[in-house]
Amino acid sequence: MSSALADLCRYPIVQAPMAGGASGPQLAAAVSEAGGLGFLAAGYKTADGMYEEIKQLRGLTSQPFGVNLFMPQPENADPAAVEVYSHQLAGESTWYETPLGDVLGSTDDGYEAKLAVLLDDPVPVVSFTFGCPSRDVLDALDRAGTFTIVTVTTAEEAQAAQWCGADAVCVQGVEAGGHRSTHRDDPQADGSGIGVLSLITQVRETVQLPVLAAGGLMRGSQIAAVLAAGAEAAQLGTAFLVCPESGANPLHKQALTNPLFVRTDLTRAFSGRPARGLVNRFMREHGPYAPVAYPQVHHLTAGLRKAAAGVGDAQGMALWAGQGHRLARELPAGQLVEVLVSELDAARAALATGGAS
Repeated sequence: MSSALADLCRYPIVQAPMAGGASGPQLAAAVSEAGGLGFLAAGYKTADGMYEEIKQLRGLTSQPFGVNLFMPQPENADPAAVEVYSHQLAGESTWYETPLGDVLGSTDDGYEAKLAVLLDDPVPVVSFTFGCPSRDVLDALDRAGTFTIVTVTTAEEAQAAQWCGADAVCVQGVEAGGHRSTHRDDPQADGSGIGVLSLITQVRETVQLPVLAAGGLMRGSQIAAVLAAGAEAAQLGTAFLVCPESGANPLHKQALTNPLFVRTDLTRAFSGRPARGLVNRFMREHGPYAPVAYPQVHHLTAGLRKAAAGVGDAQGMALWAGQGHRLARELPAGQLVEVLVSELDAARAALATGGAS
């Protein structure tokens, strides 16, 4: 790893920030204590809520950690399309006996307020999803001593991150669970994402920034593969989702290895933005009709998803998962880091032996 990344974590293993409750202080602390880099997800939280979690995490570990922010989204959703979708969801509202959410909520996720907190009381790492901050923001974080990472899905997005002054990029392959971190939500590009190994190479040949790799990674041998391709660290989300320290709903954890859920797909059904999850009834019935409208659709379906979880119905939940979900292992997060490191060492030794023969 580069010297900057090596100062942040002993092993090239980063726990992905997973918004919605999975990536809380307990999970991040366990990963950081084990020698990886733990992350808090500030998405969908208030600035105060984010700061409370930072304080909790600092009470659990003295090791470096990161905080992930969502970039503000343009207000370009078609109100008529959102209205049509809300009518389509009327049956869900009746079934779960809960009203649809208010689509007029904020589209900036409290970005400025969260930045103010992170500049006033800096954390070791801040990463960004759904876009790239301005040079002024990245320069201010640099002056505060914070290492910055921009999540990208193309070489062009990586180039923009380099121009704006990011310290590193996290390349997100199409295999990754959860939301696609495209900087521009283009419906014409739906289903056309690039695999992580190809994307690493494209980005490495375009920018001179350190690269973290994300996308369906569940085993140490896969970490070895992305490191061999040119990444300096691997970011894993679904692999940590089933850990006891994860705040994910138990139904979500169980679904990852439940034979009932045989595949993942990208959908706009739950949020209005492409995201990879386990294919369930809600995704099948509503995905084809969901509009390009994030975070309006996220707000619209929030109550439905909560109600589905409340009655134990995984078929109505957003079961975000990467393509490697069936490889999930229900281990404590610190132990999982140790197992991944052991597998990584074994894979490297095998490659070295094969190369010498």
